[in-house]
Amino acid sequence: MTTNGEIQYAKLVDLYLDAKNPRLDLPYTNETFSQEDILDLMQDWALDELAVSYLESGFWTHEALLAIEEALNGQSHLVVVEGNRRLAALKCLYAAFHREEGSRQPISKKWRSLVENREIPYNLFDRIPYIQVDSREDVEAFLGFRHVTGVKQWDPKQKARYIAKLIDERDMSYEEVMRKIGSTTPTVRTNYISYQLLLQMESTLPDFSPKYAENRFSVMYLTLRKEGVQHYLQIDILADPETAKSPVPKDHIENLSNFARWLFGNADHPPLFEDSRQAEKFNTSLESPEARQYLEESKEPKLERAFQLAGGGELETTRLIHEASNSIALSLSHVHHHKNSQKVQLAVEKLSGDFKALLNQFPKLKEKFLEED
Repeated sequence: MTTNGEIQYAKLVDLYLDAKNPRLDLPYTNETFSQEDILDLMQDWALDELAVSYLESGFWTHEALLAIEEALNGQSHLVVVEGNRRLAALKCLYAAFHREEGSRQPISKKWRSLVENREIPYNLFDRIPYIQVDSREDVEAFLGFRHVTGVKQWDPKQKARYIAKLIDERDMSYEEVMRKIGSTTPTVRTNYISYQLLLQMESTLPDFSPKYAENRFSVMYLTLRKEGVQHYLQIDILADPETAKSPVPKDHIENLSNFARWLFGNADHPPLFEDSRQAEKFNTSLESPEARQYLEESKEPKLERAFQLAGGGELETTRLIHEASNSIALSLSHVHHHKNSQKVQLAVEKLSGDFKALLNQFPKLKEKFLEED
């Protein structure tokens, strides 16, 4: 990272929030948002927790912001590219102390109570430490490692948005992004395709609203790794960035609409499933023509019903029986040490009853078992 190598200090008024921050839920090319617009979007980022720390201990030098000099509205300003949450907390705290009634964001009770009967820590708003970097490119590797694969990770959608920014704005390949952020090429590729799929939904589906996809990006990412989903949407999970800009072909947009409804729900219907662990059942259902038809034609489809139509019930039952058998085999290796245990005897008694009930479902197997016995 190219910097001037020194920590510098700036007044709060001279530091600007970054409209290109990947954590903001904005198109990553959007530069028209004002500082108040950005601050509005950051209100649910637990800014008050940082503010309490600043009131108690001040702003530590080792938490210095990273900033670049960049043109905003025709003038050069210091734009913070790392540390926007810290800067936003300071701005809200400043507004609370100074009762900025003209601000679009009203001073809430929470913020008023934070500053009540308190004095502003010395130089809190006048000497904010920052390190100046030469360009956004210089800080990208640091951001990628820190927030995509590092200790202070963004949420899944923010990670994917950052990856998409590197590929689309910096013209980087999957492999170049992988090396820059310390990830793997398949992970980078799937994140990019997932984010482009979300953008395709927003641009092509008239009934789709991004709010339905909030907090479910990771579920979509997981389902896209399944072959049944890939085939249903005709997505090439190995596509290069140019092809992946529109992951779903035009002749499968109706399928994309179905997929969005099942995965995210809408104003009239909840998602088909909530738990990401059910993604495998969803994939199995899409691989079955009968289950697919049920999902597409039913007004209120149920995943369990689709899974049963896909033969999933048989697979699940077989899996459970195998698990039970494996557990019994494991217990046989050391059960002889606990023959006098009342707890073990009760467990064996319950198992015997369950086994008898299971065997009654298969008369021929029961007859064979009794003959051998």
